[in-house]
Amino acid sequence: MASHIVGYPRMGPKRELKFALESFWDGKSSAEDLEKVATDLRASIWKQMSEAGIKYIPSNTFSYYDQVLDTTAMLGAVPDRYSWTGGEIGHSTYFSMARGNATVPAMEMTKWFDTNYHFIVPELSPATKFSYASHEAVSEYKEAKALGVDTVPVLVGPVSYLLLSKAAKGVEKSFSLLSLLDSILPIYKEVVAELKAAGASWIQFDEPTLVKDLAAHELAAFSSAYAELESALSGLNVLIETYFADVPAESYKTLTSLSGVTAYGFDLVRGTKTVELIKSTGIPSGKYLFAGVVDGRNIWADDLAASLSTLQSLESVVGKDKLVVSTSCSLMHTAVDLVNETKLDSEIKSWLAFAAQKVVEVNALGKALAGQKDEAYFAANAAAQASRRSSPRVNNEEVQKAAAALKGSDHRRATPVSARLDAQQKKLNLPVLPTTTIGSFPQTMDLRRVRREYKAKKISEEDYVSAIKEEISKVVKIQEELDIDVLVHGEPERNDMVEYFGEQLSGFAFTANGWVQSYGSRCVKPPIIYGDVSRPNPMTVFWSKMAQSMTPRPMKGMLTGPVTILNWSFVRNDQPRFETCYQIALAIKKEVEDLEAGGIQVIQIDEAALREGLPLRKSEHAFYLDWAVHSFRITNCGVQDTTQIHTHMCYSNFNDIIHSIINMDADVITIENSRSDEKLLSVFREGVTYGAGIGPGVYDIHSPRIPSTEEIADRVNKMLAVLDTNILWVNPDCGLKTRKYTEVKPALTNMVAAAKLIRTQLASTK
Repeated sequence: MASHIVGYPRMGPKRELKFALESFWDGKSSAEDLEKVATDLRASIWKQMSEAGIKYIPSNTFSYYDQVLDTTAMLGAVPDRYSWTGGEIGHSTYFSMARGNATVPAMEMTKWFDTNYHFIVPELSPATKFSYASHEAVSEYKEAKALGVDTVPVLVGPVSYLLLSKAAKGVEKSFSLLSLLDSILPIYKEVVAELKAAGASWIQFDEPTLVKDLAAHELAAFSSAYAELESALSGLNVLIETYFADVPAESYKTLTSLSGVTAYGFDLVRGTKTVELIKSTGIPSGKYLFAGVVDGRNIWADDLAASLSTLQSLESVVGKDKLVVSTSCSLMHTAVDLVNETKLDSEIKSWLAFAAQKVVEVNALGKALAGQKDEAYFAANAAAQASRRSSPRVNNEEVQKAAAALKGSDHRRATPVSARLDAQQKKLNLPVLPTTTIGSFPQTMDLRRVRREYKAKKISEEDYVSAIKEEISKVVKIQEELDIDVLVHGEPERNDMVEYFGEQLSGFAFTANGWVQSYGSRCVKPPIIYGDVSRPNPMTVFWSKMAQSMTPRPMKGMLTGPVTILNWSFVRNDQPRFETCYQIALAIKKEVEDLEAGGIQVIQIDEAALREGLPLRKSEHAFYLDWAVHSFRITNCGVQDTTQIHTHMCYSNFNDIIHSIINMDADVITIENSRSDEKLLSVFREGVTYGAGIGPGVYDIHSPRIPSTEEIADRVNKMLAVLDTNILWVNPDCGLKTRKYTEVKPALTNMVAAAKLIRTQLASTK
C-alpha cells in the first residue's frame, strides 16, 4: 500500500534555515552559504522519507519565505515598485517583496487559512505581465533525482493562487482576479513541460481553496483551468491536494470531474464529513484517493487503530490499489522530530508524534493495509492512547466545575464603553492621539543569553532578576526620552508570548526544540495543552509592578488572551476547543484582577490570533465567534471602570468580523493596518460605527524599513478621515521584539513626531 506526505517542515531540526536566512539578511554570509544550508536540509528530508518507505515524496515544498511568494516569483508577478527588470528572480527582489527594503515597503502578509503560518499576498492587476521567472520547482526535482529520490513536485494550483491574491492598489473594483487565469496558465504549462522532460511521473497541485465556500463562477474556474492544462499534463499522474476542512459537496463534484486529474487528496482529520461524502458519492473509476488520516497540524500520536478502520472502510469505495495513506496537510505545521526532546516528561512524550514520527505512522498504516501490520508498533500505540485517556494529570474536577459554571452569563462589563473611557481619561489624563507600542522591545543577544543561563541554572534568581530589572529600566527610559504616552516594560522576561504564560499554567507541557515556522525566519515553539488549565500563581504582576514603579506614566500590564493561547498552542483533541478556551479565560481573569489590585491602570490582553481561528466555512463562524469573544470578556468582566482594557490583533483580514471585535467590548484595540494597504479603514468608510479607542498600526514592524514622520502623519490623517479624534491611538502594527534598536528608535521617534505634528495641526484649527 502506497504512502504520501503532503509537505514537510523546512526550518530544520535545529532551525538551521532560520539562522542561515538571518545571517544572509545581515550581510554576514553569502548566497552560496545560504544555498548550502538549504541543499543539505533538503537532502536530509528526502533521505529520511525515502528510508521510511514513503512512496510519494514531495519536492518544491522548501521555501525561503513561503510557497505563495515562490509562486509569485515563478510567475514573474513582481509589483512595479521593486524595479525588477526581468530574468530569473534573485534574492534581492524576492526578499524585498517579502520584507521591504530601504526605499519601498513589503507586500501584504496574512494568515495561511486558519493556521499561524503566514504568506505574502500577491498584488495583481490587468496590467500585470507574467513570465516564467523562477525555475525552483524543476531545480528541486532534479536535485532530488540526482540523490536517487524520485519526488512529486508540488505547485500552488493556479486557481487557488488567484483566489488568494488581491487586486493591486488603484485597480477598479470590478476587476476579477480570475480574469488572469488565461495569462498564468501558459507559465504553468512551461513548468509542467520542464518537469516532464526532467522525468517527473507525478505532479501535485495544492488547491486548498476548494474547502472554502466558493461561488459557481469560482468553481467553474477550476474546470476551465484543468481543461486547459489537460494536454500539457498528458503522460503525468496529477494529484489535486486539499486540506484544512471538509470539501463541500459542490466542490467535491467539481474536483472529481476535473480533466486530466489522476488523484484527489483530502484532509480526513478536520474534514470528517468528507469521509461520508466519499462513501456516499464515490470516487471516479480508476482514480486514486490520497487519504489524509494522520494529522499534520497537531502533535498527538495518531490513533492507529481508528485510522486503520477509516482506511479499511474506504477500500471498498476506491479499491485497495487506489488508496494511498497520507497526512492531512503539510507537516510544516507541526514540530520536526520528537527525538530531540530529551527532557520532556516520558508519559507525555509517549502520547506525541512530531513530523518525523508522523512519517513513520503514515508508512505503518500503509503496510497494515497491505497485510504487513507491525503488531508491536500498533500495540505500543494502543497502550499510549489508553494511558492518555486514563491519566489523572489530564483531568481536574475543580477546573471543570468552574468552567461549567460560566454558562448563563455573557460576562459583559456593566458600564458602557463611552462612560468607561470618560472615567479612564480623568484618571490617565492622556493627550489627543496618545502614543503607545504593542508590548515587546528588541530581544538582544545579551538578553537571550541571560534567559538561557537562568533556565539552565547557570545564574542565580537574584542575578536574573537584576538583569531583567536593568533591561526594563532601559526600555522605560527610552520610551520616556521618546515621549511615548503609555509605556510597556518591553517583555524582557519572555521569549514567546504564549510559551511564557503556558509555563506558568497547569495543564501545559513544553518542548526544547518543538519549533514551527510562522513566517520567513520567524519560528515559534507552541506549548502543548494536554490537560485541564488553571493558574497556580500570579504570572506577570511582579514585573509589571516593578516597571510601573520606575515611571509616573501609565505602564501597561501585558497578557496574552485565552483565544490566542489556544490558537497558538498544540491543543488537546479529547474535548471541544471552546471548553479548553474557557478554562484559560478563567486563569487569565485571575491575573487581570491581581494586576489591577497591584496598581496597574492599563492592561493589554492580546488576542492576536482571534481571527486566525475563524472556521473556513461561513456556516461555522457564528458558533466560533460566540465562544471566542465570550472568552475574552470573561478575562476582564470584573475590573473597575477606571481600568483601561486594551487588546491587540495582527496580520489577518478583520473586516468581516468587525462586529465581533466591537462585541469584545475592549476599551482600546490596536490592530494591524499598514501592511494591508489600510484595508481596515474601509470598514469605517462604509459606515461601521466604532466608539471605543482604536489604534490602527501606523507602520509595519515586520520590515526593517524606517518610515518617515511625513509618511506616518499621512497615515494618521487617513485614519482621522474616518475615525473620531478622541478615540484614535498612534502605535506600530505589532510588537518590536524581532527588530533592532537601530531600527526601533528612529521609527518610534518619527511616530511620536507625527502624532505631535497632527496634535498641533488639530489645535490650530479649533
